[in-house]
Amino acid sequence: MTARIRIVLADDQAIIRDGLETVLNLVEDFEVVGTAADGAEAVALIAAERPDVALMDLRMPVLDGASATRRVSVETPGTAVLVLTTFADDADIVAALRAGARGYLTKDAGRAELATAIRAVAAGQSTFSAPVRDVLLGRIGAPDQAPNAAGLDAAASPATESAATAATEPDADPASAEALAVRFPALTAREREVYALILQGRSNGEIAQTLYVGVATVKTHVNALFAKLGVRDRAQAISKGLGRA
Repeated sequence: MTARIRIVLADDQAIIRDGLETVLNLVEDFEVVGTAADGAEAVALIAAERPDVALMDLRMPVLDGASATRRVSVETPGTAVLVLTTFADDADIVAALRAGARGYLTKDAGRAELATAIRAVAAGQSTFSAPVRDVLLGRIGAPDQAPNAAGLDAAASPATESAATAATEPDADPASAEALAVRFPALTAREREVYALILQGRSNGEIAQTLYVGVATVKTHVNALFAKLGVRDRAQAISKGLGRA
């Protein structure tokens, strides 16, 4: 029998907590081990229960969700925090990612999407709902994030100059491998391709299929680019891609 994923729920609305607890306990491989009504209560409960996953609301009394997530990341690093909130504005998303959240869903997510996200973060992956991915990619492409070709070293190589041109063209994808070449020149060409796919929310398996390589090869590239970026996981890599980390 597969081990159950142990979950703590943190939300200041009792009806949300009760509803989620009922729904999640119906899933065969899930077990809700506790609920909390505020961030401080959540931190204490997570430290006591050490669940696999914490579903964390952001707007809570006593201690907000981002601050609670930051404490969990430091005090109970074995628990993956999945933000589940009504809000999907860029400031909230960035705050949650910087705090160490592994995933971010809005409360309009369906049961299947929520279950998939819980399993993903429990397995060490990062996951974001479609509206959140749109916000993240929008932040990457915001004018104040765009690379300034005029500020590049005059001795830049032709390849770098070409990438800078592509990155500043009106229709260029700011999360493309070419744009990333300007923003993160230490990455190899293949690492930039992998990073671009990470920014699209792709899993290692999906990246392997896209690039026609093995999953083990993808993991090697992911580990290398994480080291060069100075991040420890996908959530931090995406935050870094926002240009604000």
